[in-house]
Amino acid sequence: MTDSILDLTSSQKAYVLAEALPWLQLFHGKIVVVKYGGNAMVDDELKAAFAEDMAFLRTVGIHPVVVHGGGPQINAMLGRLGMEGEFRGGFRVTTPEVMDVVRMVLFGQVGRELVGLINAHGPYAVGISGEDAHLFTATRRTVVVDGEPTDIGLVGDVTTVNPAAVLDLIAAGRIPVVSTIAPDADGVVHNINADTAAAALAEALGAEKLVVLTDVEGLYTDWPDRSSLASVIDTAALEALLPSLDAGMVPKMEACLRAVRGGVPTAHVIDGRVAHAVLLELLTTAGIGTMVTPSAPSPVSTKEGTA
Repeated sequence: MTDSILDLTSSQKAYVLAEALPWLQLFHGKIVVVKYGGNAMVDDELKAAFAEDMAFLRTVGIHPVVVHGGGPQINAMLGRLGMEGEFRGGFRVTTPEVMDVVRMVLFGQVGRELVGLINAHGPYAVGISGEDAHLFTATRRTVVVDGEPTDIGLVGDVTTVNPAAVLDLIAAGRIPVVSTIAPDADGVVHNINADTAAAALAEALGAEKLVVLTDVEGLYTDWPDRSSLASVIDTAALEALLPSLDAGMVPKMEACLRAVRGGVPTAHVIDGRVAHAVLLELLTTAGIGTMVTPSAPSPVSTKEGTA
């Protein structure tokens, strides 16, 4: 917490809380799927702030569902084991040996840590994976690299979602924390990109929003021109922009595109390096990052007012 926040007077703090009232009313009782990743999951202060955000949302009657990856932790474990990590087209190449590590790290390390951080504020979070209660079923995928379909091993797309277990947890007042591994129809477990899994789950749950944490301020339409940061973009403009995006950004924006086209009213890419980024997006007038909408007055807008 910064000194400037600590120095707020009681009246100023009350004003901040009052500003959030319309958004608290708007999202009360609604499901918000949050994809947790990037620097927010490796920096201790950001991890703690994210856990506070999730507990806060639950306390005020909003239903957060967290879907997490674990890229930095998987890379670290692969390094300790002397195994090489490789990416193609923005996706991790997953051999059977790498899959064993992915499964162990996602559910046994990253998920457990996040559950513990949230539960420091109350008995809220419950860990679950795509293997549990047939939550996800996967189909092996390829990616296009330099115009050619490329095999990336045990990496899957979510083809079916059975959200019953997640809905049961929400009804019980819990915060589901979802690890993104899933079996195919034959029971072979696949690594699922957390962005794509979050989009599929948001669609199946009828979520009000999908929020994706990244390590950039949002979507730049003409990177590295920093003035090209878009605060709002519609699905048609986003689809046209996808081929020009950096490989690491493509899965995130494809996830937003899928979610919104699947009926989620809006999807957001926000800067997870900012403490309490989720609260800033949901509960302030200006919001942060980039919002993807089904339609917009113009393809791209850089005006404020995107909460």
